[in-house]
Amino acid sequence: MVVAMVAASMASGFRTKAMAELCCYLTVALCAFLVPSFAKLTTIEHPVKPNRSLSFLVVGDWGRKGFYNQSEVAFQMGRIGEKLKIDFVISTGDNFYDNGLTSVYDPAFRDSFTNIYTAKGLQKPWYSVLGNHDYRGNVEAQLNPILRSVDKRWICMRSFVLKTELVDIFFVDTTPFVDKYFTDPEDHTYDWKGVEPRKNYLSSLIKDLKAEMRNSTALWKFAVGHHAIKSLGHHGDTAQLIKFLLPVLKDNNVDVYMNGHDHCLEHITSMNGAMQYLTSGGGSKAWRGDLKPDDDVNHSAKFLYDGQGFMSVEMNENEAMILFYDVEGLILHQWKISKQLRSAV
Repeated sequence: MVVAMVAASMASGFRTKAMAELCCYLTVALCAFLVPSFAKLTTIEHPVKPNRSLSFLVVGDWGRKGFYNQSEVAFQMGRIGEKLKIDFVISTGDNFYDNGLTSVYDPAFRDSFTNIYTAKGLQKPWYSVLGNHDYRGNVEAQLNPILRSVDKRWICMRSFVLKTELVDIFFVDTTPFVDKYFTDPEDHTYDWKGVEPRKNYLSSLIKDLKAEMRNSTALWKFAVGHHAIKSLGHHGDTAQLIKFLLPVLKDNNVDVYMNGHDHCLEHITSMNGAMQYLTSGGGSKAWRGDLKPDDDVNHSAKFLYDGQGFMSVEMNENEAMILFYDVEGLILHQWKISKQLRSAV
């Protein structure tokens, strides 16, 4: 009864703050889709299709109230999402520009999310991580389950595991890894509540990731973070992720790492391993025009597009097909990974 009253108050636009605060009771209701885990990371289970396949979209760096072609990208996502009968959407972070959400009452949530991604094909769960711009706002507001009573699709946590019968997807909170946000934040203010002391936070996160990945029996393992491990875009490689996160991914045979942060579409493959590095950060503002040269002898850039768009993944037990689309919905690049051969064709 209390949950129903709270949901009604939220749907009507937070008529009173007191009633909205009652939404903490929604946590009880939301526990229905959470699965207990021996590690500290929250685990969510998502079913596959009856034919044991899975399809989803990946988009990042999008929340600009429809501007900078966000609405146009959203339209094409809806078209492709319906065509592929997607199971969910992954957001690689920087969900709300320029400075995250101010509170659970911030109209930016509706203006940049609910009122933009309206297509039938996008009415699926959105599994989201935080980006550096999200950390410039009220982080707890964006993580608060209250927002699910505004839009039930929204599922955002710092780090968590999405489990399916085909693939385990490890969502990683990458912003706290990056030194410059702590040592040289420029004119920005970051919300580090829940992160500091930073050393303890990162140590615990790496420990939990290792445990979850080690215990995973999934056929496929994907990882998602906001920041790139390898990128030829404006921001480039993230040194702290190469040092601390990449060894964990390699040790546990992660197939794909997906990120945003660089406002482009990108596919880099490892020359001495099977991991694919995929950037999908073209959800709105793009076209920086300062791409880096492909001169890393250990990696090869298969595709790089300095513009807006998104990515789709279709997979089954044997293979995963990855496609990149531009703002007009045209296919720019596709890549098939064979699980049996651990190679791409």
